[in-house]
Amino acid sequence: MWTSNLAYAIGVIATDGNLSPDGRHLNITSKDLDLIQTLKVVLGLKNKVGKKSRGGSREKKYFVLQFGDIAFYEFLLSIGLTPAKSKTLKVILVPQMFFADFFRGCIDGDGSIDSFKHPESKLFQIRLRLVSASPKFLDFILETARIVFNITGGHISYSRRKQVGVLSFGKHDALKILSLMYHSRGLPALKRKRRIAEGFIRYGQVVK
Repeated sequence: MWTSNLAYAIGVIATDGNLSPDGRHLNITSKDLDLIQTLKVVLGLKNKVGKKSRGGSREKKYFVLQFGDIAFYEFLLSIGLTPAKSKTLKVILVPQMFFADFFRGCIDGDGSIDSFKHPESKLFQIRLRLVSASPKFLDFILETARIVFNITGGHISYSRRKQVGVLSFGKHDALKILSLMYHSRGLPALKRKRRIAEGFIRYGQVVK
């Protein structure tokens, strides 16, 4: 049953999705219409994409894909996803051979691929990050990433104020992970993040 596309979709759902308590419905909410449309294709859905506001704002700038599928819902429960998952995610039972695709979905959902200037050397550095309010989920991602991507780095930092954790990978690890995340053409991925990643992979450094 597992495929690269399914693993990617589950990564997005684990970060940007929500399982309704009714045991049937799922929804994915994102600012990126590209991500929502990609999920529709990957999951073979024909549902209309809605829009909604968040955080007390009246502006409906978030895109929402909602659908009902009891069998898929129960499958997600069986591999570790839960309703009201924002702070309860732990280990997700993803086969290691599909972990790169799952992680790409996580990064498209709640991650970032960017660069910054080192405060001391002033050199631009590549950074790959994933944000989550579930500490055990970040622990699982880091431990599995070290095995699957054959790296030794990675660091999780926590903010008491925001009650979220940030998993970060530095330049060398990030380049290795990105090259495995985007292992072939035609993979489902958020276009804007893929462009950044492919630029880093192609030149092995930050392209100004």
